[in-house]
This record gives sequence, C-alpha cells and structure tokens, in this order.
Amino acid sequence: MSSPSLPWSLENIDLDGIDLARVRDNEDLFLLLCSASFVESGSDLYTHNLIDHFAGDDELQAWLRDHWEHEEMQHGRALSAYVRHVWPEFDWEAAFKGFFDEYGAVCTADELESSRGLELAARCVVETGTASLYRALNDVTDEPVLKTLTNFIKSDEVRHYKHFYQHFRVYRDRERIGRYRIFRAVLKRVNEIKSEDSDIAMRHVFDRRYPALAGNLAEFRRVTSRAQGLLKRHLPAEMTVKMLLKPLDLPTRLHNALEKPLTKITERLFLH
Repeated sequence: MSSPSLPWSLENIDLDGIDLARVRDNEDLFLLLCSASFVESGSDLYTHNLIDHFAGDDELQAWLRDHWEHEEMQHGRALSAYVRHVWPEFDWEAAFKGFFDEYGAVCTADELESSRGLELAARCVVETGTASLYRALNDVTDEPVLKTLTNFIKSDEVRHYKHFYQHFRVYRDRERIGRYRIFRAVLKRVNEIKSEDSDIAMRHVFDRRYPALAGNLAEFRRVTSRAQGLLKRHLPAEMTVKMLLKPLDLPTRLHNALEKPLTKITERLFLH
C-alpha cells in the first residue's frame, strides 16, 4: 500500500497504457528489468541489516525504516508489475523465490563495513550504481510508461545518495576517517557490485526464462553480456564518476585530473 510520504505511487504508473510493441520483443530489456525487480524486491533484507548496524542513531534508523525501505520496496513492486504486464508468461514469483532464498543466505550483517562511516561511503557507491542503472534504462527505452517509471526510480536513488552522503560526512569527521581508507572502501564496493545481488538475480531470471539452458554458464555469460552491453552504451559516465568521487572530497585540481580516466575505469568496473 502506498504511503503519503512516498514521492510517487503505483497509481502513477499506467500499466494499461504500455506500448507493448516497443518492449515486448526486447529480451535484453526483459533481463535487465526483471533482475532489477528482484534486487529491489529483496531490499528489506539489507535494510534491516543497516538498521541494526546503526543502533543508537535514531535519526538515520528512522529514515531507513520509514522512508528508504518503503521506497526501495515500491521500486520492486512497480518493476515487477511492469514485467508481469509485458511478459505475463514468465513465472515471476517462482523465479523471485529462488533468488530470495539464495540472496538471503549471503545478505548478512557480516557484509557491512565495521566502520559506520565507511559503510555509508559504501552505500554512496551502491546508490551511484542504481541511479546510473535507471538513468541508462531510461535512455535505452522509448516506451513512455517505462520512461516515466525509470525516471521516478532514478530520482529516488539520487535523493537516497544525497541522504547517505550527508550522514557519511558526519561519521567521517566523528571517526576521523582518512581519504585513503575511504578510497579503499569505495573501490571495494565498486568491485563487489556485479558479484553480489545483481549477478544472483540475473542468473535466476536466466534459468527460469531459458530452462533448457539453466546452469549453462557459457550461454548465461553470452546472453547477459549482450544485455549489459546495452546498458554500457548508455551509461551516464560523467554523473557516475562525479557521484563516486564526491566522498573522497579531493582538491579541485586533482578531481578534474582524475575525472576522465576514471570514467573509463567506471564503465569497466560496473558493466564490463
């Protein structure tokens, strides 16, 4: 059920108005949207881990519990509703259950940074990745309802990034975290992005979509690489790099010198 505190609601997504001819036969888009719907629909798992991690910080805990979790879960509901409408033959529930069972076993508090400040820097990386994903999906499609939906989600993710960043700055100063430790935490989380939830989600979508190829790693890599390549061509590299560099708080001259080469690195780390 939608909450008045949410910036948009499922009622804003006109499923009956979807132009099926623009998306129905796009298998790459199906894989990307369905895997995203799984990750978003499982977001309550890591939300609860984060709430426990920030015990005693009533302000951050309240935001995570009363805003962030609800908005992330709404992303999952909206994306799954879109996928079910366009591809009704796909058993979303069965595939999601397989994903959730596997993801739930690896999504533990042990995955979080021991330092609260560094975990918030890592959250900035994750929000950068999701904001970039939905911006790319928005650019990929010309289907109007999907453009509306991905724009809503992208805007939420950018806002979430800003919120985590503000709290990161507080903990950075409180814990006296140096730039080198922040850089290591950021780089670690960037490297982990594909090996975690999104890869698990894509595998469960693939196995359910193509049962004859389930477990065929070579075919999985071939098909998903094609879908990821679609995203890569639309990656908002400049936005991505700016968001990743922000927690490092670099001097202006160094920031400017790093931005272009880091754009190339970012493309490879996120979507290679």
